[in-house]
Amino acid sequence: MRSLGAALAVVLLVTSCSSSSSDDDSSAAPSSSAPGTSSSSSVESATTTLPGTTTVAPIPIGPIAFSGQGNDLVAYDASGASQRVITNAGDDPEGRDINGQACFLGDGRFIAGEDTGQPDPPAGFGIFELTGTGVGDLEATQVGKLTPTYQPVEADPEPYGCAVLADGRVVTTDVGNQADGPESGQLIMWFPPLEGTDIPFCKIDTAIGTAQQIAIDGADVLVASARGATTGVQRYVDLPSGPTPEEGCDGADADGSPMVTEPDRTLFIDPADGDLGLANGITASEDGWFVSSVIGGRINEYDRNGEFVRAVLSPAEDDELGDTPYRTGTPLGIDYHDGVLWYADIGIVISPDGIGPGPGTGTVRIIRFTDGVPGTPEIIDEGLAFPDAIGILD
Repeated sequence: MRSLGAALAVVLLVTSCSSSSSDDDSSAAPSSSAPGTSSSSSVESATTTLPGTTTVAPIPIGPIAFSGQGNDLVAYDASGASQRVITNAGDDPEGRDINGQACFLGDGRFIAGEDTGQPDPPAGFGIFELTGTGVGDLEATQVGKLTPTYQPVEADPEPYGCAVLADGRVVTTDVGNQADGPESGQLIMWFPPLEGTDIPFCKIDTAIGTAQQIAIDGADVLVASARGATTGVQRYVDLPSGPTPEEGCDGADADGSPMVTEPDRTLFIDPADGDLGLANGITASEDGWFVSSVIGGRINEYDRNGEFVRAVLSPAEDDELGDTPYRTGTPLGIDYHDGVLWYADIGIVISPDGIGPGPGTGTVRIIRFTDGVPGTPEIIDEGLAFPDAIGILD
């Protein structure tokens, strides 16, 4: 078996290089449940409109989960209704290839990892306007893009995580080298107004091992890392207010891009605490943080100070990763809202080629909490091509 870092590299590389023909059934309504899970009820009004998509009678805008999968962006509500909001460029000449997380700016726009046609144009985060009344009639139109410069990597750059601070600044991660070579994942801050394509930024860190999901804690930024010296959840403080030295962005990288010379970074959640192993996803809970480990099939809860509280999701003792995933999935991206924890299960299996997502083994699942107690995971969608992230629109 490969190391955890190498295994995760397979996961992310497959996500980046996906073939859009593999997601023909990427949003099919769930028809069965794995042991230890339950399927959410289907929506009777759903009708098939495009291969792998369903549409339902519109519902008022409320908590809607957006998942990048098979280079598409798919929206769900907790009833199981789904809609492909952005179609990949292979299926639609006017489409966009979406990878990683979607984050909402609070003004009707969102950003999402977008790497259509890379390396020309290079990967980045598309800025999209979202319209519609709910799942079933949502539309997204690209109006801009955040395009950073990247550190040297062995494969194409891979955008992944994003988050929005209260004052409108935005932070993003790109993965960097995923298994071999120096840790070169980046944490980048972007400064409003986020309009067009020439948007000022400052690199906070350029040496994160497999940089993943981001969470905001007041004025601080938390970043999940899955490899190397930064493995775990790192806390960044004293962040710049703008892209100039006077605003805290006091250096430049080899390409001349503005960056912080010495990031103020400390380990916030130790991956050994709670047998997490590594960190992929992070999101705020009611009283602290949920953190996922894709290879371990785990989601742990930690308190506000980063101390382990409990395991919310873990494989059963008799459940082993093999030619099928863990029965409760392999959670990568996560998000939480109003008593419901969503997770993107990328569907890792072990095959003669190594460790990575199997064909159509991905799922989107939820865990409902009742009086603080997590319930049995429910499958919202299954048969998916590498769903890798969740972002919730409230």
